[in-house]
Amino acid sequence: MLALGVVLFFLLLMASIALHELGHLLVAKRFGVRCPQYMVGFGPTVRSWRRGETEYGFKWVPFGGYVRMIGMLPPRAGDPEGRLRRSSTGRFGQLIDSARKESLEEVGPDDADRVFYAKKWWQKALISFAGPLMNFFLAFVLLGIALVGFGIKEPTMGVATVAKCVVPAAQAARGCGPDDPPTPAARSGLRPGDEIVSFDGVPVTRYRQFQQLVRDSAGRQVRLEVRRDGRELVLTPTLIANRVAALDGRSGTVTAGFLGITPVQEYVRQDPLDVLALMGDMAGRTLEAFAVLPQKMAGVWDASFRGAERESDSPVGVVGASRIGGEVLAADTRAADKIVLFLLVLGSLNFGLAAFNLIPLLPLDGGNIAGSLWEGLKRAFARVAGRPAPGPVDVAKALPLTYVVGALLLAMGLLIAYADLVNPIRLRG
Repeated sequence: MLALGVVLFFLLLMASIALHELGHLLVAKRFGVRCPQYMVGFGPTVRSWRRGETEYGFKWVPFGGYVRMIGMLPPRAGDPEGRLRRSSTGRFGQLIDSARKESLEEVGPDDADRVFYAKKWWQKALISFAGPLMNFFLAFVLLGIALVGFGIKEPTMGVATVAKCVVPAAQAARGCGPDDPPTPAARSGLRPGDEIVSFDGVPVTRYRQFQQLVRDSAGRQVRLEVRRDGRELVLTPTLIANRVAALDGRSGTVTAGFLGITPVQEYVRQDPLDVLALMGDMAGRTLEAFAVLPQKMAGVWDASFRGAERESDSPVGVVGASRIGGEVLAADTRAADKIVLFLLVLGSLNFGLAAFNLIPLLPLDGGNIAGSLWEGLKRAFARVAGRPAPGPVDVAKALPLTYVVGALLLAMGLLIAYADLVNPIRLRG
């Protein structure tokens, strides 16, 4: 089951990347840009076919994809359309000229209105944004199927288990020792299957409300009304202070009131607004992750070559993500639990892929979007100032930085792939 899950997740992840590129292709064609190639993967071609003016196909290295659009780089100012009038001096200048020449070589005499650089700034921005937008849409669909179709597990007022002894949260994995006192829940007679109705006369219907009341009542004897086998009973546990896990997503532990139960978890269907709220929360967490990316990559290096433990929130690549997907399907849990978690992981990766591509650096989509927006701003300023409209932004001038960023991205990808093989993130022990 693990191998099957890995293959399935990998294929779905590749489908997500293919749809990302399809987003670029569809919008580019809609605005009249000629697109000679749409490929899934890199390297030698496995199989391809032609539909109209576009060659579609698959390549041997299935870790990405691309759409080739003609005229991504404009002619240098003062040069005739489609060719270079003179050569630049200097290593960077020659590098830019070489890339510019290669870009212009496939521009035919009838392609004046079909090159990327000649399109309006907002059209170029939309073409570049269409790929990430497709992944955002996929994330919304996948997360929506999980949250709206199945629901998410939420704690209820039912008692699933009653802890026998008081153990700090940091030592929860160990069993009870001879010196560990019984929990307030066990001492008061709470049993699995009980349903908590009220706390000190306050009706409770949501577990988080009850949990907060317990945490605020350390050292007090409280009155619990519970329903057991259709009868209502009153129990009076004396809550104690204990080290418990922090709430609201914070890490670590806090000292708070403690009862000693775990609630029954049930699937509760959410609505589409909850999906949007989750994506908003993911956006905030993604920005935080980008801010500490160098630190996280240092952790990946240590996990790869120094035997350090791989952190659960470490950057993960295609190989590692596929392994996680396989472990989800191979887990010894209910089918619904597997499907929901599988969809959540795949949806989160699509969201992360979209967000990463929006970083405003070439060769990422965000670099082209930034260039297009800058062109729009320059044109607006020229219009207000009564000046002639400027030409397209020459992204070729950023090629030296683009190659540096591309090399860094490649190095990061290789390091993450190696870490995913030798020290992967594991859902199970």
